[in-house]
Amino acid sequence: MASLAEIRARLQAQENKSQGKGFEREGGDNAMYAHWNIDEGATASIRLIPDGDTTNPYFWVEKAMIKLPFNGVKGGDSKQVIVQVPCMEMWNETCPILTEVRPWFKDPSLEDMGRKYWKKRTYLFQGFVRENPLADDRAPENPIRRFIFSPQLFPLVKAALLDPELEHLPTDYVHGLDFRITKTSKGGFADYSTSTWARRETALTAAEQAAIEQYGLPSLKDFLPKKPSSIELQVMKDMFEASVNGEAYDPDRWATYFRPGGMPAPAAPAAPRAPAPVAPAPRAIDAVPVVPAPTTKPWEDDVATAESAVVPPVAAEKPANADDKAAAILAMIRSRQTKTA
Repeated sequence: MASLAEIRARLQAQENKSQGKGFEREGGDNAMYAHWNIDEGATASIRLIPDGDTTNPYFWVEKAMIKLPFNGVKGGDSKQVIVQVPCMEMWNETCPILTEVRPWFKDPSLEDMGRKYWKKRTYLFQGFVRENPLADDRAPENPIRRFIFSPQLFPLVKAALLDPELEHLPTDYVHGLDFRITKTSKGGFADYSTSTWARRETALTAAEQAAIEQYGLPSLKDFLPKKPSSIELQVMKDMFEASVNGEAYDPDRWATYFRPGGMPAPAAPAAPRAPAPVAPAPRAIDAVPVVPAPTTKPWEDDVATAESAVVPPVAAEKPANADDKAAAILAMIRSRQTKTA
């Protein structure tokens, strides 16, 4: 990880670069701490620690996801569902969805739709929970927890790092600072703007140091979504156009790759079974009864299953008229972009 001075320089450079740009600018192991579930008026105190990835200059990683809303599920419920897909900009690559959406902000009539499909950023940290107001929180055996900071909380981290009076990184084992997440409400929504850094430095406790020694520092990038393959990128584009077109989510086309929350993965196709050998009929002179041959050889099903598991899936073919509305919208936007270029 970089030093405090290097982090400040990087953040300041990003701040200068972002000025004037407007809008542009979880696991089953209980490791994720759900601070959003604390009661209004409550405060959770956490202590952040470095990322185990030494190539990361920061002690957090950025997660960028795109929400694709659909008008229900094809053949099922008509209630709106949302599918989240990773934005390719997490890997410093061109995102095909944002490439389409970015020009929409040049047209006032498309701005709202552009915001709907724009990437949603969150920031992943790790550390210890020191004061926990969640009575039903099930702490894992490994006390190193993960924290998701929203765009409302993250500026408080940046502001502290850019403060010239800060002498040490908040993650320093000896001179670090606790971060106090306070939940209030504003306009009917949860508000965390009153969260603050502790004023007094504290060292990691013996138990916290022992946990780092025992479990090691996790690499935060391991908890980001996996980078989409070329097939998954095509599926993402198909889903995006279908979403813009107002279609329902089609499990037959997309469930193998991306699904709404709570939808189970599709069942794997059954492995083909070898036909049962036919035993020859016994001759009249045979005195020994013929034992029927087994229906399959023990290893045949295993081989078929293994082979089917490594065959790359093929993206389902779309109906010819599925994207008419989406294509019209996208064609209009692209044409307008060409004229104004």
